[in-house]
Amino acid sequence: MYKKTLIAGLLLSSSILAAGSNVAFAREQLRIVGSSTVFPFATTVAERFGKTTEFKTPIVESTGSGGGLKLFCSGDGNNAPDITNSSRRIKASEVKKCAANGITDIIEVKIGYDGIVLANSKKSKVLELTLKDMFLALAKNVPDGDGKTKANSYKYWSDVDPALPNVKIEVMGPPPTSGTRDAFVELAMEGGCKSFKWIKALKKKDKKAYKALCQTIREDGAFIEAGENDNLIVQKLNANPSAFGVFGFSFLDQNTDTIQGSKINGVAPDFDQISDGSYPVSRSLYFYVKKSRIGKTAGIEEYLAEFTNDKAWGPEGYLADKGLIPMSEKERKDWAARVKGLQNLSM
Repeated sequence: MYKKTLIAGLLLSSSILAAGSNVAFAREQLRIVGSSTVFPFATTVAERFGKTTEFKTPIVESTGSGGGLKLFCSGDGNNAPDITNSSRRIKASEVKKCAANGITDIIEVKIGYDGIVLANSKKSKVLELTLKDMFLALAKNVPDGDGKTKANSYKYWSDVDPALPNVKIEVMGPPPTSGTRDAFVELAMEGGCKSFKWIKALKKKDKKAYKALCQTIREDGAFIEAGENDNLIVQKLNANPSAFGVFGFSFLDQNTDTIQGSKINGVAPDFDQISDGSYPVSRSLYFYVKKSRIGKTAGIEEYLAEFTNDKAWGPEGYLADKGLIPMSEKERKDWAARVKGLQNLSM
């Protein structure tokens, strides 16, 4: 009788543990979406994570920063992503959208830095230009005397500045859903736009007009939206030596045998000059985690620990080999502490 009771008790305990296990991990595999720029870094960490732990290799999709955040904020169920990568910081409007769908606790993880490059084939010469040149080449409308603008009619780089090559302006870049596009507009386009004193003054007088002028890219064929696949842009540059492409430094770093980055304001896009801030078109990279999924999706905390370890994101880490520009030691320690403490996002 005692043996039967003991066996029955053990079976009951086992079934409770199994049920508990199912409740604990409603999903056995992390799902990650977001930025095409962060995608190679997240994929590398995911592959390492799958090989060195008991957890399944996370599924990582490249949807663009905006697209990823839209999916991330769409809901908190098992079918929604647990993590989204972003090549820009989350917007207040996106935080509100998340909250409206029940996602109120978000962990922000800054992973390092990246530069946005204007690259071309090594079959052509390196382009040397200023932020002002870039704005004039790609803006929808350009200055036409103080306080006046006109539709951008520049067809060749030499139309922008006679010192630039007599080559047709043809730039392939990311769509509006991309964090790279957001950062390019903010850092490069707006940076060049502000070089005109009257436009800089316009920001205080009429912010809406200022943004419309400084943050709108031309739509007449000089700028070609090439989707979220940065590798495809690299391939097209090799096929068309006259064209240029806009993407993150990591894609340049992985393809230095065939493409080269333009100098901007006299500074080349390389690891050291992006790291020290001298390259003018650089930005921070992030990913965001739903705190509510901890305990529901297997391996979230362990994935965070892997990503925020110096063997991954440090100066000698395996992500530096992929083109990630590491944060300073102090920044890495600060962010690692936030992540370990599962600290909520603070805007």
